[in-house]
Amino acid sequence: MATTLTRDVADGIVRGALHGFDSPANLAALGEDEPLRAALNLDSLDFLTFVERLSAECDRRIDEDDYPRLTTVRACVEYLVETH
Repeated sequence: MATTLTRDVADGIVRGALHGFDSPANLAALGEDEPLRAALNLDSLDFLTFVERLSAECDRRIDEDDYPRLTTVRACVEYLVETH
């Protein structure tokens, strides 16, 4: 039986997947609508690492076609809640 992923849990997954890309304090202060790549200075390889972490934590593949949806914390949370 599938379990529903709450927004709070999804937010924790997203912020956990960002661990190491900036200081814990800066990640905690990251606004829900700030563009991740610009705010954290993520290059393509960093972004791919982030997506792989999300995928592993949710135990589901995130297709490359969905990458454009993963622009902000809010967008990532919405994506995870919708697709879980």
